[in-house]
Amino acid sequence: MIERNSFFSNLTSGYLFPEINKRRRAFASENPDAGLISLGIGNTTEPLTPHIVDALAAQVARLGTKDGYSGYGDEAGLSTLRDKIAEVLYENRISPDEVFVSDGAKCDIGRIQYLFGSRVSVAVQDPAYPVYVDGSVMIGAASAMISGTTNYAGITYMPCTRENSFFPDTALIPENSLVYFCSPNNPTGAVATREQLTVLVKTAREKGSIIIFDSAYAAFIRDPSLPRSIFEIDGARECAIEVGSFSKPVGFTGVRLGWTIVPKELAFADGTPVIQDWNRLFSTIFNGASNIAQAGGLASLEPAGLVETRETIDYYLENARIIRDALQGPNFGRMGVEVYGGDNAPYVWVRFPGKKSWDIFDAILEKCHVVCTPGAGFGPAGESYIRFSSFGHRDDILEAAQRLSRLEL
Repeated sequence: MIERNSFFSNLTSGYLFPEINKRRRAFASENPDAGLISLGIGNTTEPLTPHIVDALAAQVARLGTKDGYSGYGDEAGLSTLRDKIAEVLYENRISPDEVFVSDGAKCDIGRIQYLFGSRVSVAVQDPAYPVYVDGSVMIGAASAMISGTTNYAGITYMPCTRENSFFPDTALIPENSLVYFCSPNNPTGAVATREQLTVLVKTAREKGSIIIFDSAYAAFIRDPSLPRSIFEIDGARECAIEVGSFSKPVGFTGVRLGWTIVPKELAFADGTPVIQDWNRLFSTIFNGASNIAQAGGLASLEPAGLVETRETIDYYLENARIIRDALQGPNFGRMGVEVYGGDNAPYVWVRFPGKKSWDIFDAILEKCHVVCTPGAGFGPAGESYIRFSSFGHRDDILEAAQRLSRLEL
């Protein structure tokens, strides 16, 4: 028999979100009338907006005609969509041929790990979205967990805590490494300032490292002084790749559409342009994003689509405000609870001093019948924190806020 890929044996027992679902299902089975409300997994809840739906429907109709049918397209995406991403989202800081349209940011992050292979050093924010670490383990860039810890050997964890305003010490970045960085951050909700990203870019260039900049939540930034793209920073074109997504701002979590920007100036140690190998990899293992999804993405970047998308994001940000207010009530004040995020991001990051994340998760589930996300699942620095998601229907958010406001631990 074929032997198992040994790298998979280095993974922890369960991925964070399946474990949450497992506990949720078990509770619901024992308490069928509990009326569970989820503020956990960051899945969007509001319907697609009319302009985007019309574009999706029109594309489906075209595919039902002889003249309108299309099969395989350019693996890198429709030229019209690549043009629009470069123009609308990046204000032409990048060129359309540096845009690679895909089936989502998470998928592209996995492909990026194929691009750099198993011998590259990896640095991640801590806490961080689990795919950065788990994907690195699967590809062999990280090995088994260090005894007595929740850290993997071969990965440099850069703590992002309240003490450093959730921005890591860039001196920790190893030479010639991949640096996974997410802003607005999942899970902390923190947004890096222009000054902070300037330090990150400067350090990466000095150390010959490449930043994988996850901008999946950039559309939630309302403060105009905060950068939405790493390419707003001088020098980033020589040291960064950016991954973006239509999932959260447009509601395409199920439709699946994203993109990756690989600048032409970015090169490997031997001078080979990274974009050359990325194009080769992309065209080899990917046949292109759905032409239906791309039609919807294009519509979202038209004037009517941009208005609708902003309204949807405002809805989720108002949800975040409601959650924040509930978590800053008198009960939480007596417990010394600290609340972060939720202003330029859809996530509220809450510290329960002296408590274990999974214990808080279980207590909130049992006492409030609300599902949240334990911070420890995002990395060692997430211990004692809980992430609350603002993705939900307003009535559910209001009810969850009421339940949470009465919580006592």
